[in-house]
Amino acid sequence: MGISDGEEAVRTAILDKVLRNGRQPPSELMLRCTILDSEGVVKTISGQFKKPDLCIEHRLNPRDLRKIDSRIPNLVPTILARKEAILVNVLHIRALVKADAVILFDTYGSPDTRLQSMFLYHLEHNLKTKGGLPYEFRALESILVSVLSALEAEMVFLRNLIGGLLAELEDDIDRDKFKRLLHYSRRLGAFQNRAKLVQESIEEVLEQDEDLAAMYLSDKKAEKARAMNDHEELEVLLESFAKQVEEIVNEAETISGNVQSTQEIVELILDANRNALLALDLKVSIGTMGIGIGALAAGLFGMNLTSHLEEVPYAFASISAAALLVSTIVTWGGLRRLAKIRKVALSTNGSRNKSRPWISLPLRRRGPESE
Repeated sequence: MGISDGEEAVRTAILDKVLRNGRQPPSELMLRCTILDSEGVVKTISGQFKKPDLCIEHRLNPRDLRKIDSRIPNLVPTILARKEAILVNVLHIRALVKADAVILFDTYGSPDTRLQSMFLYHLEHNLKTKGGLPYEFRALESILVSVLSALEAEMVFLRNLIGGLLAELEDDIDRDKFKRLLHYSRRLGAFQNRAKLVQESIEEVLEQDEDLAAMYLSDKKAEKARAMNDHEELEVLLESFAKQVEEIVNEAETISGNVQSTQEIVELILDANRNALLALDLKVSIGTMGIGIGALAAGLFGMNLTSHLEEVPYAFASISAAALLVSTIVTWGGLRRLAKIRKVALSTNGSRNKSRPWISLPLRRRGPESE
């Protein structure tokens, strides 16, 4: 099948756009960033910075910035430790955390503007709070709190949405509700996948002692020596968030199980209703067959042929009674046969074991031995 001129033009335009982006010099690639200083004060809001300048200033590789570039789709959450920074790309947050600064990379076309505003407010407040955790851990805590809040908000929304639909399906089953359930189940599956990826990204960091030790940026800046396994403070912080994300994942799995159970039960109900309609149709057919057999006598005697039964006084009553009896017998026999066919047993010899009570094997053996 040939390609139309319109489809060919669209394909050519997309290819030209991709090639133009690919030929764009690295010096012209810009990133939009918001920078917070060591005191938690916003220095720059949505400033334009070149990628090479950011790499040189923060001692990063270009591939590191590629992971947090908001214009490049990246669905896998990552938390990476580098020499002088921590790279975070989780859900709506893409950040570069240092020992004395936090760089937030603005997401182009993101619908999470309210979440990012709340995150920025919480981050400023948390960074201005002195004492306790080091600067980079306070920033990381604010990032994880925002991620957890986003997951919890979406989980509550999906729980109420799906719970209400399942309650409606208990009262009435129709096609529109089934379509909505399919849409919600897909949305729940996508959310469950995102939550699992967030959980795996945190657990991956917890499994690497080198990464945990490398995230103590303040100690590195102060040239303070630290053992490789001395990271209890950060480990406790990450484990607490990992447990909360795990609870959200488990709740999503529970809701998904409820959706699957509801779908199976609804399918069973629909199958039972369909079988009932088929059985009704068969009963009507059997009744029609019985009436047709009874009407055979009327057809035979309705022919204009002489049978000499016209002169018998009780012929009409006798033949009518016989036709009615035959119709009744045929109908009763057909319905009885249909009832036997519809009766479902778990085994073929179920009728033979009907009168025999079920006794466990140890009890059966125990009887003769006790005697």
